[in-house]
Amino acid sequence: MSRFKAVIFDLDGVITDTAHYHYLAWKSLAESQGVHFDQAFNENLKGIDRMGSLDLILASSSRTYTPQEKLALADEKNLHYQELISTMSSSDLLPGAVNALNAVRRAGLRIGLASVSKNAFTVLGRLGITDKFDYVVDAATIVRGKPDPEIFLKAARELGVAPADCLGVEDAVAGVASIKSAGMFALGIGHPFVLTEADVVITSLTDFNLESY
Repeated sequence: MSRFKAVIFDLDGVITDTAHYHYLAWKSLAESQGVHFDQAFNENLKGIDRMGSLDLILASSSRTYTPQEKLALADEKNLHYQELISTMSSSDLLPGAVNALNAVRRAGLRIGLASVSKNAFTVLGRLGITDKFDYVVDAATIVRGKPDPEIFLKAARELGVAPADCLGVEDAVAGVASIKSAGMFALGIGHPFVLTEADVVITSLTDFNLESY
């Protein structure tokens, strides 16, 4: 029997990988503003919300932007991203994702999603797994993005579970920091030498074993 009462998953990099679509959309926008954008730069955006990512990109620009211009650029990027993800399907689920969700449900635990994406519901719908979550927190319902703990605390509150009874699952440094700041157990997806704050790190959800944490 699990010592947890709920498991709260991140979306990008855990359940599915929309990173490539984000990369293409950010690259297009950055280059339209004369900013060089490559995979190394893209790594700095991992786990950061849209406006935070835009600020990092525009910091490399030779000009300054008004708040209105920034909002317009963020909307431009998002429209491009939405066009790209419109082709997603259940085939875009990462290995082990559905099995992990089903295992949590079989154990009688609550399941939440904590995603800084404003397109979380769209992506879940394309993947065909919306009904597997008891509650979804996305960027539209929070004030502060990761690494602030707000998103995970809100998920726990809406699930009716104390933070200490939650297992958070993340692939980004900022996300793991968010989980730990919320007072939860952090399961990292990726490399131990990167996700150093995580309590346990596994390569992917194919290695997910609820009874091991």
